[in-house]
Amino acid sequence: MLLAPLLVGCQPVAAVRSVPPVATASLMVFTSGGFNAAFDTLAAAYSRGTGTRIAVAHGPSMGETPNAIPARLARHEPADVVILARSGLDRLVAEGSVVRGTEVDLGLSRIAVAVREGARIPDIATPDAVRAALLRAKSVAWSDSASGVFIQSTLLDRLGVADQVRPKAKMIPATPVGEIVARGDAEIGFQQLSELKPVKGIRIVGLLPESLQKVTAFSGGVVAYSRHPAGARALLSYLSSPKADAAIRASGLEPARRKASR
Repeated sequence: MLLAPLLVGCQPVAAVRSVPPVATASLMVFTSGGFNAAFDTLAAAYSRGTGTRIAVAHGPSMGETPNAIPARLARHEPADVVILARSGLDRLVAEGSVVRGTEVDLGLSRIAVAVREGARIPDIATPDAVRAALLRAKSVAWSDSASGVFIQSTLLDRLGVADQVRPKAKMIPATPVGEIVARGDAEIGFQQLSELKPVKGIRIVGLLPESLQKVTAFSGGVVAYSRHPAGARALLSYLSSPKADAAIRASGLEPARRKASR
């Protein structure tokens, strides 16, 4: 398991039931790719302000890989907070792995398109242009998490290209899609903007047109078997406060002030 202790801080603001700062020695957080960049920045700030040590393990919101967040919780790996796609969080709440009532939306994510640096830039300005780009590409990649599931199960059918595109496409587990594109293993890749932004060697073409978009909320909750539930709530309060907005925007997300489509 990849553990990366981070030192973090700032003063939490009312969000998760107005939880005040809590002096907690340490917290363990599982976070999925879409919120990784924002969390690394915010965790460091929170630790500086509170003295709380934060360890983080990264994993997908869903899927069959051993490091997927649901699989980690099923093994009862030590954890206090989880941050993942809202649909995945809702399933964890329903099965009792996350405390009901602690859920809070943190950032809203949109799907973007990327190609290898130096490659031809496809037109994706309209649904027809996206359809043409998919048909023209020799290979396509998307993730096995929220954005990729939407593309494979909904978007291709909506564009009428499922039969032509699925045979030349790869659903990528665990690895960022941008890395697959940067290596030249896929000509065009689709993933949340916040997950593509940190990858070197790619060109982000832009966001999918609004009529083809799925806006996903990345959301947090307190793990049911957390040993530090008060500290976990305080961290979520900070992450959902206005003081977190700048880091969330810089990562390619929008701060969540309302529920997004799940």
